[in-house]
Amino acid sequence: HTDGTTLLGSDDKSGVTAIMELMKFMIETPEFLHGTVKICFTPDEEVGRGANRFDIEAFGCEYAYTIDGGLPIGELNKETFSADHAWIRAYGRDIHPGSAKDVMVNSMRAMCAIVEKLPKEMSPECTAGYEPFIHPHNLTAGVQKSELFLLLRDFKTAGLADQKKILEGIIEEVQKEFPKTKIEMEVKSAYRNMYEKLMDNPRGCDYLFEAAKRAGLNAEWSPIRGGTDGSRLTEMGLPCPNIFTGGENFHSKTEFVSIDALMKSIETMKELCSVWAEKG
Repeated sequence: HTDGTTLLGSDDKSGVTAIMELMKFMIETPEFLHGTVKICFTPDEEVGRGANRFDIEAFGCEYAYTIDGGLPIGELNKETFSADHAWIRAYGRDIHPGSAKDVMVNSMRAMCAIVEKLPKEMSPECTAGYEPFIHPHNLTAGVQKSELFLLLRDFKTAGLADQKKILEGIIEEVQKEFPKTKIEMEVKSAYRNMYEKLMDNPRGCDYLFEAAKRAGLNAEWSPIRGGTDGSRLTEMGLPCPNIFTGGENFHSKTEFVSIDALMKSIETMKELCSVWAEKG
């Protein structure tokens, strides 16, 4: 962990560490039985779209695995959110406040009304498990222009269209309250739940579960309330479930990683190579 004044970056330096330790072990242990093992590090994980440039054909693998989970030890992921990103922009008219009467249009007032009308029961702080959320993630505001960036998340991809309709309804309502403010929205796809495509070829998931059990773990599949580059890679045609690292409190200054858990992650990866060598 850090001293609490900065981020640790365990998400996903821990995954890089685990992979490099595995490579070191394989190089130093020539008697260890394994097939061809390939590694790749993608920049700008998940929302940075680094995976979009991943050359699946050149990589040449039937299955891949991201090392990007957290705690508890033994937690494996084959279900992630489906994700869209939304930008709502409000445009006003700026002028010196001393002569603003009947002239100024403050875009912040309309944007604040939009934020206030977002369904609170669908916020990240009020949801868990398979529940979807709409998350106002970042807001830049001024009189002339305000922009709100939102994360839309649902395990059911079709639910993202419902979330878009919710936002459209809010905008329509606020537009009537602030007729002089121009409001527009843009929605883009980010990544999709990997589950359905993984089930088209579940063999690698079965091998992973067996590897975790061989490592002496209480293996369990758990939905991840987030995404991995594996979400995008699976969508692109490379099945890619996820393995735990032992990190917790990701994206916060209280982030930490359990070394014991990280070592168990490496042990699971070793067993995974063995299972593929035996059965693949």
